[in-house]
Amino acid sequence: MKKCLIIICFIFSCVQLIAQVKTKPKTHPGSTLPATAVSGKAIYDKYCLTCHQADGGGVPNMNPPLIKTSYVLGDKSRLIKVVLNGFAESVDIDGESYSNVMPAHDFLKDQEIAAVLTYVRKNFTNKAPAISSSQVKAVRATNKK
Repeated sequence: MKKCLIIICFIFSCVQLIAQVKTKPKTHPGSTLPATAVSGKAIYDKYCLTCHQADGGGVPNMNPPLIKTSYVLGDKSRLIKVVLNGFAESVDIDGESYSNVMPAHDFLKDQEIAAVLTYVRKNFTNKAPAISSSQVKAVRATNKK
């Protein structure tokens, strides 16, 4: 009888644990971001990491940092246009000049651009609001290169 009670308690505990796991939003390992933002990190890792580095620190005079810069934290439309159009010439960001060419990433879907920009705006010590795919779609529709 005691063994049956122990087994029943064990099964009940397992069922409760499974229920908690199913209802708790999944997070990316090492991050507090929900799993829906993981695609932003995956896109960052694929297209942005090489130039802007794993920590978002960039490369001095070549690739700007993504840490608390006016481009990242400021106007969402301007940031979306950077991804859509890239940069073909030197750019000054917060008093520093960066000269490496950034290719346009207009081949990315609206949802992918929103995901990667939201990832950047919420990581690397940044605390900025998310960017939605509808915002990207609106900018893309009026974007003039």
